[in-house]
Amino acid sequence: MLINPIASGSSGNAYYISDGQSSLLLDAGIPLAQIQAGCGYKVSQLSGCLVTHGHGDHVKAAKALARMGVNIYTSQGTADMANLTGHRICTVRALESFRAGTFEVLPFDVEHDVPEPLGFLIRSTATGEKVLYFTDTVYIKYTFIGLTHIMMEANYDPETIEQNVKEGRIHAARAKRTIGSHMSIETVIKTLESFDLSRLQQVYLLHLSNDNSQAADFKRRVQALTGKEVYLC
Repeated sequence: MLINPIASGSSGNAYYISDGQSSLLLDAGIPLAQIQAGCGYKVSQLSGCLVTHGHGDHVKAAKALARMGVNIYTSQGTADMANLTGHRICTVRALESFRAGTFEVLPFDVEHDVPEPLGFLIRSTATGEKVLYFTDTVYIKYTFIGLTHIMMEANYDPETIEQNVKEGRIHAARAKRTIGSHMSIETVIKTLESFDLSRLQQVYLLHLSNDNSQAADFKRRVQALTGKEVYLC
Protein backbone atom coordinates (compact mmCIF):
# COMPACT_ATOMS: atom_id res chain seq x y z
CA MET A 1 0.00 0.00 0.00
CA LEU A 2 1.34 3.40 -0.96
CA ILE A 3 0.59 6.04 1.68
CA ASN A 4 1.48 9.68 1.13
CA PRO A 5 0.75 12.03 4.05
CA ILE A 6 0.23 15.27 2.11
CA ALA A 7 -0.56 17.38 5.19
CA SER A 8 -1.31 16.75 8.85
CA GLY A 9 -2.18 18.96 11.80
CA SER A 10 -4.45 21.82 12.76
CA SER A 11 -3.49 23.77 9.62
CA GLY A 12 -4.85 21.04 7.35
CA ASN A 13 -5.11 17.31 6.79
CA ALA A 14 -4.98 15.20 3.62
CA TYR A 15 -3.56 11.75 2.93
CA TYR A 16 -3.27 9.86 -0.35
CA ILE A 17 -3.39 6.06 -0.48
CA SER A 18 -3.14 3.67 -3.42
CA ASP A 19 -3.18 -0.12 -3.78
CA GLY A 20 -1.77 0.08 -7.30
CA GLN A 21 -5.18 -0.16 -8.95
CA SER A 22 -7.29 2.44 -7.14
CA SER A 23 -6.52 5.47 -5.02
CA LEU A 24 -8.31 7.41 -2.31
CA LEU A 25 -7.87 10.77 -0.64
CA LEU A 26 -8.42 10.71 3.11
CA ASP A 27 -9.70 14.15 4.16
CA ALA A 28 -9.32 17.32 2.15
CA GLY A 29 -8.42 20.10 4.57
CA ILE A 30 -5.86 21.96 2.47
CA PRO A 31 -5.94 24.01 -0.75
CA LEU A 32 -6.78 22.11 -3.93
CA ALA A 33 -3.43 22.91 -5.53
CA GLN A 34 -1.61 21.22 -2.66
CA ILE A 35 -3.85 18.17 -2.96
CA GLN A 36 -3.24 17.97 -6.70
CA ALA A 37 0.52 17.97 -6.15
CA GLY A 38 0.24 15.35 -3.40
CA CYS A 39 -1.79 13.09 -5.68
CA GLY A 40 0.74 13.36 -8.49
CA TYR A 41 -1.68 15.57 -10.45
CA LYS A 42 -4.02 12.59 -10.85
CA VAL A 43 -6.99 13.90 -8.88
CA SER A 44 -9.37 12.87 -11.67
CA GLN A 45 -8.26 9.26 -11.15
CA LEU A 46 -9.24 9.16 -7.47
CA SER A 47 -11.88 6.58 -6.60
CA GLY A 48 -13.13 8.97 -3.95
CA CYS A 49 -12.37 11.22 -1.01
CA LEU A 50 -13.30 10.09 2.51
CA VAL A 51 -14.04 13.01 4.86
CA THR A 52 -14.02 12.33 8.59
CA HIS A 53 -15.82 15.44 9.83
CA GLY A 54 -16.82 19.01 9.12
CA HIS A 55 -13.98 21.11 10.51
CA GLY A 56 -12.20 23.17 7.87
CA ASP A 57 -8.84 21.49 8.37
CA HIS A 58 -10.44 18.29 7.06
CA VAL A 59 -13.02 19.48 4.54
CA LYS A 60 -11.63 22.69 3.00
CA ALA A 61 -11.21 21.42 -0.59
CA ALA A 62 -14.14 18.98 -0.66
CA LYS A 63 -16.38 21.24 -2.73
CA ALA A 64 -13.62 21.88 -5.26
CA LEU A 65 -12.91 18.16 -5.54
CA ALA A 66 -16.60 17.44 -6.10
CA ARG A 67 -16.67 20.02 -8.90
CA MET A 68 -13.77 18.13 -10.49
CA GLY A 69 -15.81 14.93 -10.48
CA VAL A 70 -14.49 13.27 -7.31
CA ASN A 71 -17.03 11.46 -5.15
CA ILE A 72 -16.98 12.71 -1.56
CA TYR A 73 -17.92 10.06 1.01
CA THR A 74 -18.96 11.46 4.38
CA SER A 75 -21.75 11.46 6.94
CA GLN A 76 -24.93 13.48 6.59
CA GLY A 77 -23.89 15.46 9.65
CA THR A 78 -20.64 16.48 7.99
CA ALA A 79 -22.35 17.27 4.69
CA ASP A 80 -24.81 19.54 6.50
CA MET A 81 -22.12 21.23 8.61
CA ALA A 82 -19.87 21.91 5.61
CA ASN A 83 -22.77 22.69 3.24
CA LEU A 84 -21.77 19.92 0.85
CA THR A 85 -24.45 19.33 -1.78
CA GLY A 86 -24.72 17.83 -5.25
CA HIS A 87 -24.59 14.41 -6.85
CA ARG A 88 -20.91 13.90 -5.98
CA ILE A 89 -21.67 14.06 -2.25
CA CYS A 90 -22.25 10.46 -1.17
CA THR A 91 -23.55 10.29 2.39
CA VAL A 92 -22.65 7.16 4.31
CA ARG A 93 -23.58 5.74 7.69
CA ALA A 94 -21.47 4.24 10.44
CA LEU A 95 -21.11 0.45 10.17
CA GLU A 96 -22.58 0.33 6.64
CA SER A 97 -19.84 -0.60 4.17
CA PHE A 98 -19.48 0.65 0.61
CA ARG A 99 -17.18 0.15 -2.38
CA ALA A 100 -14.89 2.76 -3.95
CA GLY A 101 -12.79 1.34 -6.76
CA THR A 102 -10.93 -1.70 -5.44
CA PHE A 103 -11.47 -0.56 -1.84
CA GLU A 104 -14.13 -1.82 0.53
CA VAL A 105 -14.74 0.88 3.14
CA LEU A 106 -16.41 0.52 6.52
CA PRO A 107 -17.17 3.83 8.26
CA PHE A 108 -17.40 3.79 12.04
CA ASP A 109 -18.43 6.40 14.58
CA VAL A 110 -15.85 8.28 16.66
CA GLU A 111 -16.00 10.86 19.46
CA HIS A 112 -15.45 14.52 18.49
CA ASP A 113 -17.23 17.85 18.99
CA VAL A 114 -19.07 17.88 15.64
CA PRO A 115 -22.11 16.08 14.16
CA GLU A 116 -21.52 12.48 13.02
CA PRO A 117 -17.72 12.26 12.84
CA LEU A 118 -16.35 9.07 11.29
CA GLY A 119 -13.28 6.91 11.03
CA PHE A 120 -12.74 4.44 8.19
CA LEU A 121 -11.58 0.84 7.87
CA ILE A 122 -10.33 0.44 4.31
CA ARG A 123 -9.61 -2.96 2.74
CA SER A 124 -8.03 -3.40 -0.67
CA THR A 125 -9.65 -6.22 -2.63
CA ALA A 126 -6.58 -6.14 -4.88
CA THR A 127 -3.92 -6.74 -2.22
CA GLY A 128 -5.85 -7.82 0.88
CA GLU A 129 -4.26 -5.03 2.92
CA LYS A 130 -6.30 -3.27 5.60
CA VAL A 131 -5.82 0.40 6.47
CA LEU A 132 -7.39 1.88 9.59
CA TYR A 133 -7.78 5.66 9.45
CA PHE A 134 -9.08 7.91 12.19
CA THR A 135 -8.30 11.33 13.58
CA ASP A 136 -9.84 13.93 15.90
CA THR A 137 -11.38 11.59 18.44
CA VAL A 138 -11.06 11.08 22.18
CA TYR A 139 -11.12 7.30 21.91
CA ILE A 140 -12.13 4.35 19.70
CA LYS A 141 -14.76 2.01 21.06
CA TYR A 142 -14.14 -0.69 18.45
CA THR A 143 -11.36 -3.23 18.07
CA PHE A 144 -10.02 -4.38 14.71
CA ILE A 145 -8.27 -7.47 13.37
CA GLY A 146 -5.92 -8.08 10.46
CA LEU A 147 -4.72 -4.49 10.14
CA THR A 148 -1.68 -3.92 7.95
CA HIS A 149 -1.51 -0.13 8.23
CA ILE A 150 -2.76 2.14 11.01
CA MET A 151 -3.18 5.89 10.52
CA MET A 152 -4.23 7.33 13.87
CA GLU A 153 -4.28 10.58 15.77
CA ALA A 154 -1.66 11.11 18.49
CA ASN A 155 -2.44 14.69 19.42
CA TYR A 156 -1.06 15.47 22.86
CA ASP A 157 0.86 14.33 25.91
CA PRO A 158 -1.14 14.80 29.15
CA GLU A 159 1.87 15.93 31.20
CA THR A 160 2.97 18.40 28.54
CA ILE A 161 -0.44 20.01 28.16
CA GLU A 162 -0.80 20.28 31.95
CA GLN A 163 2.60 21.95 32.22
CA ASN A 164 1.77 24.35 29.38
CA VAL A 165 -1.38 25.47 31.21
CA LYS A 166 0.51 25.95 34.49
CA GLU A 167 3.18 28.05 32.79
CA GLY A 168 0.67 30.11 30.81
CA ARG A 169 1.72 28.93 27.37
CA ILE A 170 -1.81 27.85 26.52
CA HIS A 171 -5.18 28.87 27.95
CA ALA A 172 -6.99 26.43 30.21
CA ALA A 173 -10.09 26.56 27.99
CA ARG A 174 -8.06 25.50 24.96
CA ALA A 175 -6.53 22.65 26.93
CA LYS A 176 -9.97 21.52 28.08
CA ARG A 177 -11.24 21.41 24.48
CA THR A 178 -8.16 19.49 23.34
CA ILE A 179 -8.55 16.90 26.10
CA GLY A 180 -12.28 16.60 25.37
CA SER A 181 -11.99 16.12 21.60
CA HIS A 182 -8.56 14.69 20.71
CA MET A 183 -6.55 11.55 21.44
CA SER A 184 -3.69 11.51 23.93
CA ILE A 185 -0.59 9.34 23.57
CA GLU A 186 -1.77 7.32 26.57
CA THR A 187 -5.00 6.47 24.74
CA VAL A 188 -3.01 5.71 21.58
CA ILE A 189 -1.05 3.06 23.46
CA LYS A 190 -4.15 1.53 25.05
CA THR A 191 -5.92 1.53 21.69
CA LEU A 192 -3.05 -0.23 19.93
CA GLU A 193 -2.91 -2.80 22.72
CA SER A 194 -6.57 -3.64 22.02
CA PHE A 195 -5.98 -4.30 18.30
CA ASP A 196 -4.79 -7.44 16.54
CA LEU A 197 -1.34 -6.40 15.31
CA SER A 198 -0.26 -9.75 13.86
CA ARG A 199 -0.26 -8.47 10.25
CA LEU A 200 0.80 -4.90 11.01
CA GLN A 201 3.40 -3.32 8.72
CA GLN A 202 3.33 0.41 9.45
CA VAL A 203 1.89 2.98 11.86
CA TYR A 204 1.35 6.63 10.97
CA LEU A 205 0.84 9.00 13.91
CA LEU A 206 -1.26 11.95 12.76
CA HIS A 207 -2.31 15.40 13.89
CA LEU A 208 0.42 15.91 16.50
CA SER A 209 -0.06 19.17 18.39
CA ASN A 210 2.72 21.68 17.84
CA ASP A 211 2.59 22.76 21.49
CA ASN A 212 1.43 19.73 23.43
CA SER A 213 3.09 16.68 21.88
CA GLN A 214 6.46 14.98 22.33
CA ALA A 215 7.14 13.60 18.87
CA ALA A 216 10.30 11.61 19.57
CA ASP A 217 8.80 10.04 22.68
CA PHE A 218 5.56 9.19 20.84
CA LYS A 219 7.51 7.42 18.11
CA ARG A 220 9.68 5.55 20.60
CA ARG A 221 6.71 4.30 22.61
CA VAL A 222 4.72 3.12 19.60
CA GLN A 223 7.74 1.42 18.05
CA ALA A 224 8.46 -0.35 21.34
CA LEU A 225 4.88 -1.63 21.47
CA THR A 226 4.46 -2.67 17.84
CA GLY A 227 7.98 -3.44 16.66
CA LYS A 228 7.04 -1.90 13.30
CA GLU A 229 7.85 1.20 11.25
CA VAL A 230 6.35 4.34 12.79
CA TYR A 231 6.00 7.60 10.88
CA LEU A 232 5.22 11.00 12.40
CA CYS A 233 2.93 13.22 10.34
